[in-house]
Amino acid sequence: MRNEPQNVKKEKSFSSINLKSFILVSVILVVIVAIAGIITNFIPQGHYQYDQDGKIIPNTFVYGSIQGIAFWRVITAPVRVFASEDALTIIMICLFLLVMSGVFNIMEKTKGVQVLISKSITKFSQKKFLVILITVFFFMVFGSFFGMFEELVTLLPIILIFMLSMGFDTLTGLGVCMLSACFGFAAAITNPFSVGLASNLAGTPVFEGVWLRIIFFVLVFAILCTFLLLHVKKISRNPEKSLTFEMDREKLKSLNLSNQNIPNEGKIFKTYAIFFSIQLVVLILVATIRAISDYAIPILAVTFLVGGIVSGLIVSEKKSKVFIDFLKGTVGMLPAVVLLAVASSVKLILVESNIIDTIMYTVITALSGKDKFVCILLIYFLILFLQIFIGSASAKIMLIMPIILPICTSLGLSPALVILTYCMADGFTDMIIPTNPILLLGLSFAGVSYGKWIRWTWLLQLILFLTTILVLFFAVSVGYGL
Repeated sequence: MRNEPQNVKKEKSFSSINLKSFILVSVILVVIVAIAGIITNFIPQGHYQYDQDGKIIPNTFVYGSIQGIAFWRVITAPVRVFASEDALTIIMICLFLLVMSGVFNIMEKTKGVQVLISKSITKFSQKKFLVILITVFFFMVFGSFFGMFEELVTLLPIILIFMLSMGFDTLTGLGVCMLSACFGFAAAITNPFSVGLASNLAGTPVFEGVWLRIIFFVLVFAILCTFLLLHVKKISRNPEKSLTFEMDREKLKSLNLSNQNIPNEGKIFKTYAIFFSIQLVVLILVATIRAISDYAIPILAVTFLVGGIVSGLIVSEKKSKVFIDFLKGTVGMLPAVVLLAVASSVKLILVESNIIDTIMYTVITALSGKDKFVCILLIYFLILFLQIFIGSASAKIMLIMPIILPICTSLGLSPALVILTYCMADGFTDMIIPTNPILLLGLSFAGVSYGKWIRWTWLLQLILFLTTILVLFFAVSVGYGL
């Protein structure tokens, strides 16, 4: 550690990664990468034929031989992902992360965070629990209706500090923002990247079976809010029970919200309020205009970069320092780029070894002749398994839906039920699986170790898992969508 503990702690609040968290997640990812490499020596290669749109053509699977991937390909995968078919997506997420980190470091150094939070506390200090409910609903709606998850991370750092300043902890901030966005995405109602795309492949209307998806959304909202409110009540009675108590106390010291003598406070507040208002408008636009929704991350990154630097230049007395602070913020987040590259390399290993199609074919073959309840569970667990290696919802849909839908139809299971199953299996585990870049990004910003995150969320995930199984069994029993 350097001899400037206060500055280091300030940076950790937004623009650097907790060392323990980095080491732990790195070890977990390396183990997963190694396992991916090892299983290629036991699973035979195989492939389906694909049409011009990239969809699997049913009944075209062909087995190949067992050929384990070369060791050098495994250890170089984190580098080679930047030249893979997912390279553009990975690069954009990395740049998005670095831009956010740099901009929030500018905000911190120019007192923007301190001013915004102080004003917000004054307005909402008497409505703490209501703030949690409204925030959770806001993020879940954007995830459920518009399919926004990664894009909402732009708001995470300010939400973290806002919740901390309201007397809650860092985990509460992660819950009302990151968990809510993810759970909304999973409890999809019209999510274009899951419900929309899958409905298009199935040839069914997006609103078919929407009644159960709405009920499930309300159920998930109630579970998440109950979890968060019980948590904040516990730490309100005894703050030391928070897993992030010591870290949060240092963050509050660095914010120094009690200091009311900030030069140009009014100018700082107006500037950054306008900045975030513009970002909110951009979020809504990319969520509602399909023509630009595919470019959401680069659009948000550019507007965040330009708006953040311009805002910093407006409120800062030393203009050159704005660019220095931006660079310091990006450098502090570089380890996250390493984590993202390692996490992305798992899929690359399986793709290069040609075993993903084999795994799918094995499970899909097992569906034949099975009871409806067993069949829906097999589909559920297949998607859960693929989720470890393929994070993209759209990619998994294009991979498995063309062959699963006809099989399920022949078994008497409706497309609406298959889509519901997919959404459930695809979404919630994003907040557990360490190969998910957004989970790594959020924990990096918060400075929360992966171990603490699992300790805090495992019971919630278990409850949601059991809830999804019960909802699916109910859907099968009532002939949902038929």
